[in-house]
Amino acid sequence: MLPRNPRRQPRQSRQPWKRAVRALSVLALTAAATLAPTAAAQADTAPSRGWNDFGCKPSAAHPRPVVLVHGTFGNAVDNWLALAPYLVNRGYCVFSLDYGQLPGVPLFNGLGPIAASAGQLDTYVDRVLAATGAPEADLVGHSQGGMMPRWYLKFLGGAAKVNTLVGIAPDNHGTTLSGLTKLLPYFPGAEDVISSKTPGLADQIAGSDFITELNEGGDTVPGVRYHVIASQYDEVVTPYRSQFLTGPNVTNVLIQDKCALDLSEHVAIGTVDRVTFHEVANALDPAHATPTTCLSVVG
Repeated sequence: MLPRNPRRQPRQSRQPWKRAVRALSVLALTAAATLAPTAAAQADTAPSRGWNDFGCKPSAAHPRPVVLVHGTFGNAVDNWLALAPYLVNRGYCVFSLDYGQLPGVPLFNGLGPIAASAGQLDTYVDRVLAATGAPEADLVGHSQGGMMPRWYLKFLGGAAKVNTLVGIAPDNHGTTLSGLTKLLPYFPGAEDVISSKTPGLADQIAGSDFITELNEGGDTVPGVRYHVIASQYDEVVTPYRSQFLTGPNVTNVLIQDKCALDLSEHVAIGTVDRVTFHEVANALDPAHATPTTCLSVVG
């Protein structure tokens, strides 16, 4: 579904991108995708652990539902096999969506135009709020999923429906090519996908029109809390400090400042790292936050 206000689509490229640079950038971003596993399930058929239960009613302790937003090449299940149950077990109503699908490309999502993906998020959040009766939701996203919601918040009225956006390794200011092609061997079939048109990848290039318009006038919008969690070992969103936001109600966290032994890189920080999961829980419920440390892996 396209965003409701077509005038807010990103301006068409006026920069003289050379084909070779664009192709290499897309190749790098493809390699920079999230986890390789590919479950066939979609959002409404997620594992039955209370996740994506549209009968769930938020508790007084956790009054806002949590919507999980997967990364590039991810889907509503694979990206969240660890974090979704972690939050469900702590009493949250948890939901996840698929977005950015391309025709003829199953399972690998987040490849369509990011402004259009933000429109899909808009529709899904409305569905979650209607089902749960909550006035606001919290969003937790990995990689593109931590950045894309900012378009929704800024241009599609999402700020009135969202309390907190937690971005795990988000490419908030795009990404460079630093070493990304070295990841290609870890993503079988990636080159076949590159042969398709993948605007969602091109939008993430540092300096793209999408990234430029997203950040014009400031990184944040009033009324939303932002919590960014990054790793110094991120080999995908580089330099890693480009993930951080500037503005009011922003908390930027380098996970190695919480646990120097945490070696999580771009994929692990959003999919399996329980130190990061603890920091996510703190961001969702700051009034009851406890210190995030290396011992959080057993928490």
